[in-house]
Amino acid sequence: MSQDGIDGVDRDTPGARPPRALEVARRMRIAANDDAPGQAPADGEFPAYAELHCLSDFSFLRGAASAEELFLRAQACGYEALAITDECSLAGIVRAFEASRECGLKLVVGSEFRLQDGLRLVALVETLAGYTQLCELITQARRAAGKGSYLLTRADIESQFRNTPPGVFALWLPGRQPEAGQGRWLREVFAARAFLAVELHRERDDAARLDELLALALELRLQPVAAGDVHMDLRRQRRLQDTMTAIRHGLPLAECGQHLFRNGERHLRTRRALGNIYPHALLQAAVALARRCHFTMDQIRYRYPAELVPEGHTPSSHLRALTEAGMRKRWPQGAPPHIAQQIEKELALIAVKEYEAFFLTVEDIVRF
Repeated sequence: MSQDGIDGVDRDTPGARPPRALEVARRMRIAANDDAPGQAPADGEFPAYAELHCLSDFSFLRGAASAEELFLRAQACGYEALAITDECSLAGIVRAFEASRECGLKLVVGSEFRLQDGLRLVALVETLAGYTQLCELITQARRAAGKGSYLLTRADIESQFRNTPPGVFALWLPGRQPEAGQGRWLREVFAARAFLAVELHRERDDAARLDELLALALELRLQPVAAGDVHMDLRRQRRLQDTMTAIRHGLPLAECGQHLFRNGERHLRTRRALGNIYPHALLQAAVALARRCHFTMDQIRYRYPAELVPEGHTPSSHLRALTEAGMRKRWPQGAPPHIAQQIEKELALIAVKEYEAFFLTVEDIVRF
């Protein structure tokens, strides 16, 4: 007597597809259409996700989508957060911040780096202090090389992050043949703030790759998290991404060969698709890490150089002293009452707005 299989297939019928084949076919149908988020699922139907490794078009000739396009797509897919991690750059972060506010989707600030010895990592900002550290690291790397390039060594990373207050998380991006020594070194520098990025792109060796990376994470005591190495918002942008790759390498598209990605999976995939690719624990780990990144761009306040203010003065008292000296020079017999009243009003407004340092800078430039 036969038993009905999945979707009503009779498992005992000669030539009938086994359930495993049906599951593979189902996943392929999902993959073919996962550019379309479709109707919003019920809460909990698909796993939550936050993308931690994403390039925008500010990664010149690599990223094939603007920050606005990326955030609209991430919002449509129901992501909890999106990290913009352009290569050794924060040039696109302001636009990303604006897009984030418009979409109501959390922005995680970060940057991708390739060290001189080939090690690749993503730095994700947790706090304002971490943002300062990341800015300093990018400046150092850019100043060490010619225009349009950068140079970064392990010593640079160590000097910036070892034995310093925490503020940055590090994602190790293992190569096709992971070198355990790279992850071990990252763990030594960042301790528990180092993570291993598991990036799967529906390639033939995904299962073996996943097993290898999970075993490596266990060996090195690194928390594994899902990430996408995203270069575009939608799969159909692959032609544009391929074209930019050809331009970057100075080759005709037909001759790019292994310079091109094997498929179009480096886009912002639906949570349904991601749930079919990754163990859900890795997706949850990505969300948990994104939630630990508390820094937002509206925390930034410009701080003027302290040397503008003499010892014993505050910016407010020094500006008042300079103003009163100018009044005595302009009106040796004393300023008219209405002018003195106007000056007091303006000094009070400057104090409320905390603009003293700006006027001290202007005074310093004019005096120079």
